[in-house]
Amino acid sequence: MNKITVKIDGMMCGMCEAHVCDAIRGACPVRKVTASHSRGEAVIISENDIDEAALRAAIDATGYRALSVTSEPYKKKGLFGR
Repeated sequence: MNKITVKIDGMMCGMCEAHVCDAIRGACPVRKVTASHSRGEAVIISENDIDEAALRAAIDATGYRALSVTSEPYKKKGLFGR
């Protein structure tokens, strides 16, 4: 599993977060996505790699701007994630 963090410019509220999450879900196969306007980022958990160009295009189409995309292996936290 992968954890992809996208720095995003332009989100101002919870509705902005919802628009970004919906756009990402519609464009990419994700297991989980959360966005935070206060941190200016979206965090995506996916089974496989995601096409960065498609991800950027989906976010840019909402009127926000993807500034950077970083990826790292994801390990589930907690008792059952060992």
